[in-house]
Amino acid sequence: MATIRRRTFLKQTTSTIAGLSLAGAPAFAVNTAPKKIRIGIVGGGFGCAFQWHEHPDCIIEAVSDLREDRRQRLVKTYNPKKVYPSLEQLVKDKDIDAVAVFTGAPDHARHVAEVFNHGKDAICAVPACMSLEEAQMLADTRKKTGQTYMMAETSYYQQHTISARKFFNEGKFGELFYTESEYHHPGMEPLMFIDGQRKWRYGYPPMLYPTHCTAHLVGVSKERLTQVSCLGWGFDHPYVKNRNNAYKNPFTSQSAMFKTDKGHGFRVNVFWQGALKGCERAQWLGTKMSFYAKDPHGLGAVIVRYSNEKETDDAGFVRTKPKLENYEQVEWWKTDMLPEPLRHNSGHEGSHTFLTHEFIDALTHNREPAVNLTEALAYTVPGIIAHKSALQQGAMLKIPQFEG
Repeated sequence: MATIRRRTFLKQTTSTIAGLSLAGAPAFAVNTAPKKIRIGIVGGGFGCAFQWHEHPDCIIEAVSDLREDRRQRLVKTYNPKKVYPSLEQLVKDKDIDAVAVFTGAPDHARHVAEVFNHGKDAICAVPACMSLEEAQMLADTRKKTGQTYMMAETSYYQQHTISARKFFNEGKFGELFYTESEYHHPGMEPLMFIDGQRKWRYGYPPMLYPTHCTAHLVGVSKERLTQVSCLGWGFDHPYVKNRNNAYKNPFTSQSAMFKTDKGHGFRVNVFWQGALKGCERAQWLGTKMSFYAKDPHGLGAVIVRYSNEKETDDAGFVRTKPKLENYEQVEWWKTDMLPEPLRHNSGHEGSHTFLTHEFIDALTHNREPAVNLTEALAYTVPGIIAHKSALQQGAMLKIPQFEG
């Protein structure tokens, strides 16, 4: 079996990175930013996992969380100039240019609108919204205010997704006719309670958290998801039994089959319960080449290429014999896609430093970030409709499109 060595591949491709966007934005160039961004960070959980303090074009102006312990975690991480007890107070600070919103999912749309209405740009944790009404509200508010939005979707910048996007842009797949993505996160229960109290994750529908999967296709090919049929299972778990949760949700796992605007298939599994090993991965199937990201069972990344060679199966029938190659994943965070201080491994398969840089670089150079609001809604809204389908026993439903 042939093997693509990381060192060889990196040597062949690094020379092209400076002039080609592999991650949706130009490669970093030293001292090109015309200004620095003063950022406020809200949410002392996930909000502490980014590298704003390491970016040469970013200044930590303020932090905020409703809880004192998490405010102190933000202070320890970022050493900000100011500390506020709430987002509502932080957004009034006239020294702040942009706000990183890492609050609970049900609050994202409302909080981003609050940020926009105070004349500030926003980067927000996933998902972008919880309903079609919130999607429209976000689109309307952004158009009214003209502010910049970015969704902090980690799957867009996973190392294997960057590779898949490069393969797609180079035409290596041929026609990318089918994609599969899976987000397996068993054992959610500890995240559902704080101090014995139910929090927003308690009973949260899996397909309302679809973006770790939808980014694997929409963030590679730019296709739009137009129809979906989805099924769900609840396994008699206490938080979905009798829909005893804030969402009236009966499911702990959901599986959706989407159709794209190019007529392609896209299967998405979001499973939060079962005998599963955790993963956020995908496989992209093309007419000339397919790419399988590493799976949680020990098999590394693999490339399959179409060939004209033939073989016989165990029943004696002739079929095409594919060419199989191990793919040693390029560590894109080591390249000049990032400024030097951010060239280190980070959370969610190396994606956090890319998210940090993409937002700051987009603002300093007055451009749209890769996962802007239009893209974010193209990742988020299909899950909202998929959940509706599951509640209707898998009915095929059309997915509305939003321009942000």
